[in-house]
Amino acid sequence: MLTSTQALEAILAAMPSLPAESVRLPDSAGRVLRQTVVAERDQPPFDRVMMDGIAIAHEAFAGGTRSFPIQATQAAGDPALSLDPGAAIEIMTGASLPEHADCVIPVERIAVADGVATLEDGYRPAKSQFIHAQASDHAAGTTLLHPGRRIAPADVAVIASAGLARVDVTRAAVTRVISTGNELVAAGRDIAPHQIRMSNGPALVALLARHGHADCAHDHVADDPAALREAIGANLDVADVLILSGGVSMGKADHVPDVLADLGVKVSFHRISQRPGKPMWFGTAPRGQAVFALPGNPVSALVCCRQYVVPALDKAAGALPNTPEFASLASDVTFEPDLTCFQPVSLVSNAAGQLLAMPVRTNTSGDFTALSGTDGYVELPKEQSHFPAGTAVIVTRW
Repeated sequence: MLTSTQALEAILAAMPSLPAESVRLPDSAGRVLRQTVVAERDQPPFDRVMMDGIAIAHEAFAGGTRSFPIQATQAAGDPALSLDPGAAIEIMTGASLPEHADCVIPVERIAVADGVATLEDGYRPAKSQFIHAQASDHAAGTTLLHPGRRIAPADVAVIASAGLARVDVTRAAVTRVISTGNELVAAGRDIAPHQIRMSNGPALVALLARHGHADCAHDHVADDPAALREAIGANLDVADVLILSGGVSMGKADHVPDVLADLGVKVSFHRISQRPGKPMWFGTAPRGQAVFALPGNPVSALVCCRQYVVPALDKAAGALPNTPEFASLASDVTFEPDLTCFQPVSLVSNAAGQLLAMPVRTNTSGDFTALSGTDGYVELPKEQSHFPAGTAVIVTRW
């Protein structure tokens, strides 16, 4: 039986690389960048005025001038004017600095009467103040963004500043989720006393969407080999990644492994030395599609999806690996089985600036209600059974 580390390594090694596609800039947020973004121009592209006020030559102030006739007004977007000696140009935030000006006096520091701006008594401006110098952020040709970055809102601004109306990103993985089980009934439908609501599929779709993998659809299939074979085969025809929930343990109604084998899906491993999620199955379909068969218990399904499916989809998209996040356990945890424990937690910070992980107990791996309000889980290695408060642990956020 593989360890959780070995299982993740095997999954990542098996993932295909998805191709790139060009999308409109407004559609790029959350996608994985597949091109280098280079500065089109200096930033700022001119000496940019940072305050509303007047632009003057500092040498005039240094020579004793305190009142400046207003020569003209220049707004943001206007061509730069040329400043006359001893004069001032009324200037707006974002405007290009007038030629021969090298100092901006804020409007709060002047009084204007009869077309003359007079400085406040005792005010001593510095040369170059309130001027955002040309190319002080970066020069034209500077590399701004590298491939592998998941595009954030600030990155959209950077790409737009480079003059790109379209950008190359990874094509979204076509992901399909199948919930298996005769006992499952979708929300909104009549339900019998012996049945349960179908929660795993919607939760898995929501989890994947939260991580930028939104091309995901969900289906429900009964525990019947023929029905499973038809549904799985149809979904493998269109999907890059197939996720099944339930039917993967060793009971008489757990048909998923056999059906996958019949469809030519080659098993990589079945079962991981962890709790929750020990029965997890992973394999590769004939066209290279990744197939995840997750346990049916809700906590197990969500943990396995976050721990293995999300990193696998990120790898296929060419996303750079995330930097591990650490927290300190807020209370003792004891876990006796010789298995890796994925312990749900809520995250809080204390006055010392520490991130603390508060363990949240679940009443078996079917208690998905307990996960509401948690922020993620921490990984407790199998080589240890007792973890005192203050232990540094790796945190994975949902």
